[in-house]
Amino acid sequence: MAERSLRGTNLSTLSFETEDGITFSERQMVSYVCPEGHVSELPFSVEADVPAIWECRCGAEAKLVDGPEPDRKPTKAPRTHWDMLLERRTIPELEELLQERLTLLRASRGEKSAQRSA
Repeated sequence: MAERSLRGTNLSTLSFETEDGITFSERQMVSYVCPEGHVSELPFSVEADVPAIWECRCGAEAKLVDGPEPDRKPTKAPRTHWDMLLERRTIPELEELLQERLTLLRASRGEKSAQRSA
């Protein structure tokens, strides 16, 4: 019964609110250009802080036309597994561990001593 009363009202896309009595803020059109040459024009409120960088539709960073140069934050190089390992162990400790593991591996394979004379 409830389905019949809502049928045809288009609730998902139709708004029953009107724009009477609403004052919209003033808008300004801002242009951005990416390295690929794409131009993006976006409306911003006059009161809004306009960002110096905007992501272009191609995924590149578009810069504000006639705007200040964007501030770049210094980034640290990503730590690798080796960097983190060296924070916990020294090179001599790692060499000792390597020899222990090689000896254990050779023993499990049934090989003779790791030191062979040539």
